[in-house]
Amino acid sequence: MLHHVIDRRLSGKNKSIGNRGRFLRRYSEQIREAVRRAVSGRSIHDIEQGEDITLPRRDVSEPVFGHGPGGTREIVHPGNRDYVRGDRIERPQGGGSGSGGSASPDGTGEDDFVFRLTREEFMQYFFDDLALPRLIRTQLLPDAPEWTYQRAGFIAEGTPTNLHVVRSMRAALGRRIAMGNDIRRELHELEALLALAQRQGHTPNNEITALKTQIEALQRRLNRIPFLDPFDLRYRNRVKVPLPTTKAAMFCLMDVSGSMDEARKDIAKRFFILLYLFLKRHYQRTDVIFIRHHTQASEVSEEDFFQSTESGGTVVSSALTLMHKIIQERYPANQWNIYGAQASDGDNWHQDSAKCSELLTDKLLPLLRYFAYVQVGEEDQNLWQEYAVVRETHQNFAMQKIAGPAEIFPVFRELFKKASSA
Repeated sequence: MLHHVIDRRLSGKNKSIGNRGRFLRRYSEQIREAVRRAVSGRSIHDIEQGEDITLPRRDVSEPVFGHGPGGTREIVHPGNRDYVRGDRIERPQGGGSGSGGSASPDGTGEDDFVFRLTREEFMQYFFDDLALPRLIRTQLLPDAPEWTYQRAGFIAEGTPTNLHVVRSMRAALGRRIAMGNDIRRELHELEALLALAQRQGHTPNNEITALKTQIEALQRRLNRIPFLDPFDLRYRNRVKVPLPTTKAAMFCLMDVSGSMDEARKDIAKRFFILLYLFLKRHYQRTDVIFIRHHTQASEVSEEDFFQSTESGGTVVSSALTLMHKIIQERYPANQWNIYGAQASDGDNWHQDSAKCSELLTDKLLPLLRYFAYVQVGEEDQNLWQEYAVVRETHQNFAMQKIAGPAEIFPVFRELFKKASSA
């Protein structure tokens, strides 16, 4: 029997959940592009809000069939005092525009289709094609492991949904053979004696009748053996086993030195907020470590990382050194997927840039899955030049420049886009 399940639950304002889901899937590319445009003009505090998405009418229109008027018609429109039959009327060159629409050169136009994405839908399109590179499963989490169920043979008790028909019929067949084996052997012997007595012709009738009675009794005993007994039923057995879970640690390093003015710090903050929201959305078991540095580096809380106004000189190696120390103390590389993201204007004490390159090459990159460096500004500073050498020899190191707020999101997507399946 074929069953059809129809979901008629209603979301807000009597909109069908199923219809809305199909609409979002059908126009996912147009919606994703609209989300990208919306992000470029948002502030930090508004990044998680919903959004009114506008789609051109031509993108959501459906093809229709219609009947033409056909034949020859003469129509007199009421109120016509200026034109008679045969006059040629020029088409207007423009027209007014209402909210949500625009005029076209031929005087025709249609309103665009506007609908609102919820916060969850907006964040889904915001992060749908991003991922931490080279993430692997490491070990079982001792505090809250994930569980899965796997097949573990068959058992004699279970729920009807787990009933295995073939195994049950096989068990029933074996039981019937075992229970009826002695009866069949005795039945075959009596049938042989009856056949011999009938061939001889001189066996008394009472003996033949007795043999037939015994044979009928044995056949009834065989027929009383049930075809399928509850004892025969076999059910699929599934056991709960712990599942290896991805454990990731993301280090966020931000330059707060005096050369990082408020505009550059704001760009760096926006980049790290995107990264932070991305991690919290996709990887609930990810530790995020915030490190601020000028001449000295310190591990700080999330609030201090984004709101503190401390400034000073620039020694970038202090942040990398502290990052390596924390990894050694708290995040063994054989148990954690470790990532790093650094934002700076690239202005660094000249002798220190070479030390940064050495720290990355010799100590950090061998322990990291991925390290992304973002330079706020387009000038080729000495730190950028040193890191460019590192990029040539290490596939798990990437670097990009951000000149203005509009480039934050494209750079972020470039650094954390999903690897192709090819």
